[in-house]
Amino acid sequence: MADWLEGLDLEPNDRPRAGPSFVERARHAPDDDYPIADDFGRPNLLGAVEEEEETPFQQLTRHWMNERQAPDILPGQEMLLGRILDHVRKQSDDVQLLRADPDSSEDEHFRIMLVQTEIERVKFVVRSYIRTRLYKIEKYARWISTTAEVHEKLSKAELDHARRYARLTEYHFNQSVLQSLPPQQRSLEDDMAFMPPMIPEPDKLRPVFVHARQECPPVRLPDGTSIAMEKGRISLTPYYIVEQLLLRGEVELV
Repeated sequence: MADWLEGLDLEPNDRPRAGPSFVERARHAPDDDYPIADDFGRPNLLGAVEEEEETPFQQLTRHWMNERQAPDILPGQEMLLGRILDHVRKQSDDVQLLRADPDSSEDEHFRIMLVQTEIERVKFVVRSYIRTRLYKIEKYARWISTTAEVHEKLSKAELDHARRYARLTEYHFNQSVLQSLPPQQRSLEDDMAFMPPMIPEPDKLRPVFVHARQECPPVRLPDGTSIAMEKGRISLTPYYIVEQLLLRGEVELV
């Protein structure tokens, strides 16, 4: 997690000095290295009918909501986070330079304030997304460390944290409780009937609200009936029913 959290420290170390005027800098400013919209994914205020391609921030918001609603941990979006953090860092540096420019007008300072508000909004979503994944990683740390197919969903830093957290919690349980029990009851692998498992796993039977982003094939419910996942439809189903649709991006959780 550390490689993502380091990108959130966006305060400059040195006091920015005034440079050329705002108009001159805007005229000669280079283009971004990657196509991220300046509005960070704000909705179209002109009411365009055609469906536009998602901006990176809209993609992150969708993954954030999916991660918050899904009982299982979803594949991480490390590359998308890196792009957005790089763009936020660049915008923050530009804002600091513009704020220090004595030639900036009152209207320009107002626009700077709007940009700062957008930056804080993006940083809030980034932090919440990372904290949600961190909560799941620590909750299911031992299950993650022993389940190979889950490893590909995590970054190297996340997987290392899960393994280290699992070792620490197991050592704590052994030192505080398990070593005082009879030998046959000291294992964390016990699976007793009508008792919750010692190692928690994601509950894929938990119902979730699903919004179809496109026309999806019908899905079969536990009672044997099937429902058509038409575009724009919101349904309530167990998570495992729509897990593959979610991983393919055909639906989103709301």
